[in-house]
Amino acid sequence: MPARPYILAETNWESVRNTRFDVAVLPWGATEAHNTHLPYATDTMQCDAVAAEAARRAWEVGVKVIVLPTIPFGVNTGQREVPLCINMNPSTQQLVLYEVAESVQLCGIKKLVILNGHGGNDFKQSIRELQPKLSLMLCQIHWFRCLNPAPFFTEPGDHAGELETSVMMEIVPDLCRPLSEAGPGTEHPFKLRGLREGWAWTPRKWIDCTDDTGTGNPHDATREKGRKFIDATSQQIASFLVELAAADVTNLHLRAQ
Repeated sequence: MPARPYILAETNWESVRNTRFDVAVLPWGATEAHNTHLPYATDTMQCDAVAAEAARRAWEVGVKVIVLPTIPFGVNTGQREVPLCINMNPSTQQLVLYEVAESVQLCGIKKLVILNGHGGNDFKQSIRELQPKLSLMLCQIHWFRCLNPAPFFTEPGDHAGELETSVMMEIVPDLCRPLSEAGPGTEHPFKLRGLREGWAWTPRKWIDCTDDTGTGNPHDATREKGRKFIDATSQQIASFLVELAAADVTNLHLRAQ
């Protein structure tokens, strides 16, 4: 397979030093159990694939995007009892983000997009704290929230459900176990009404809220659904990257005429 010039891990110094990159993308995944049929690297693999496809589309219309290596560890404080779910605390994430952003900034790139692939990650507070210390613009995208999943899936699910299973069937079919071996992904809801309805929040303790580490029924998943969702989502993100590349980061707000 030829090297893709928009994937940093595959390109070389000769290419990098001769390219003026418009936007850097930092995919950020996780390492955690995904029911009994998907691999631990599900979030990382999905984020990596979507970042590459979005960058390819942007590159093809002339926008120089560079995708950094995907970070494979996310916030998994609620899954500590599940074997080999690897946790990275939010404070550690912030330190990693700052040092990566500094390195990107030093080579003259003005915009860095964190492409998040894990529900436990949220970089808003880190961006609020780090942005005043950096000259480049920071923003985040949760790739799985870019589009309404309802037109694509019967029951998308929250974790290892129909959405994630369909996407994994498309990008790494050989790593997906048969759906006949998957658990039902039944979630045990909170007892407190506010937590159930979502207007109050506390982290879920994964060993108590699910029996098979999944939350969402995967059994209606198909590879075709995954292909359509990745295609539409990648195009959505690519469009944003193209628009961001052309934007003046000192003048991002619309004003009434």
